Amino acid sequence: MVSILNVVRNGLYRYLPLLLIALAWEALARSGWVNELALPPLTTIVGAWLGLIGDGELITNGASSLYRAGAGLGIAIVLGGALGIFMAWSKPVLVFIGPLVELFYPLPKSALIPVCALWLGFGDMSKIVLIFLGCLLPVTLGAFNGARGADQELLWSARGMGATKLEVLWDVVLPSAMPELLNGIRTALALSFVLLVSSELIVARAGFGYMIGNLGSAGVYDAMFAVVLTVAFLGFAADRTYQAFQRRVLLWRE
Repeated sequence: MVSILNVVRNGLYRYLPLLLIALAWEALARSGWVNELALPPLTTIVGAWLGLIGDGELITNGASSLYRAGAGLGIAIVLGGALGIFMAWSKPVLVFIGPLVELFYPLPKSALIPVCALWLGFGDMSKIVLIFLGCLLPVTLGAFNGARGADQELLWSARGMGATKLEVLWDVVLPSAMPELLNGIRTALALSFVLLVSSELIVARAGFGYMIGNLGSAGVYDAMFAVVLTVAFLGFAADRTYQAFQRRVLLWRE
């Protein structure tokens, strides 16, 4: 019972700022100081959100968006993690791939939106490829930095005990890379939402970004805010869930 009360108390302390912002938003919107078109009351937004859920529009468009984000991010995690570890493990791979990583790292990933649309059209593939390209570098660099920081004494010990290269890679290098790799994935997770909505605002016929653009241009601002807040809360929930997963995966370090 005490532990449950502690969890509730900690949750209230942690999310109290969000509650205060919500109350301030509602009070400001109702006060008349701000035009309700520019800042609809939260209660009105909740009503619009329920309407979007009821007619299925939010669910179908949300499913399209989550599929694109999940596919692009998933491919980036698999390929980026492997690429980063092999960059740290093999000097020829580093020599070949390193300059490409340095070239594309400072590039604003949103600049690739028109390129992906030109090459791949307005369907799912252009968004998936964009998210993949944008998320690839944080994952790759996280895996690379983690693998390169592997304890040399552990590497020498494993080799001295007759471990094969594959065994050293699996038993020493990969566990050493895991914390940095997981941090890189968390960065990529946040970036996937940014790239998803940005691309759907410009080149999409379905999805959260498409809904935000259409509702905004039609002047249905309460529904537009409902979609924006849906994306915000989905991103927040995804990050919190991932942090819990990350802590569980890294329990062995404690």
